Amino acid sequence: MTNNRPLTRRSALGLIGAVSTIPATGWASAAREITWDDLIPPGVPYSEIIGEGEMDEAADTWFPVYDENATKLNETLNGARIRMPGFIIPFNVAADGVREFMLVPYVGACIHTPPPPANQLVMVSTQTPWPGDELWDPVWVTGIMHTQLQSTWLGETGYAITAEEMEIYEW
Repeated sequence: MTNNRPLTRRSALGLIGAVSTIPATGWASAAREITWDDLIPPGVPYSEIIGEGEMDEAADTWFPVYDENATKLNETLNGARIRMPGFIIPFNVAADGVREFMLVPYVGACIHTPPPPANQLVMVSTQTPWPGDELWDPVWVTGIMHTQLQSTWLGETGYAITAEEMEIYEW
């Protein structure tokens, strides 16, 4: 049986009141959990990103040679709300913590070794600073991802995230 009664003012106000009690996060799309492999575009194997490179025997340092695949980005992630794990390489640490950093796939990337390719580095900015005493812990970062090549003093990044939420990564 179909109810064909028109929507009354009282019913409409009740519906608006009920909907307004739903948390705002209920409207947001769930974050897509991704891994570092997801940053490489489909069809581009990781082995084709890094060339042979050059070894500095005196400094015991390897300098990889990246080809054009190193800057190929997964455009399906542009504008996506994602959640991904990684390690923090801070750009500057203030008394209240870190607001801008590079998210990297492993501890120490970019510091003592040549940086990973651009499509394996993510710039992160956050309004809520991450505590300076937790910089060595792996983290989950949730936010909107953008494909965006940028050069920093640590290396070229291929992605950027405005972090909505961060938490310690639990193994």
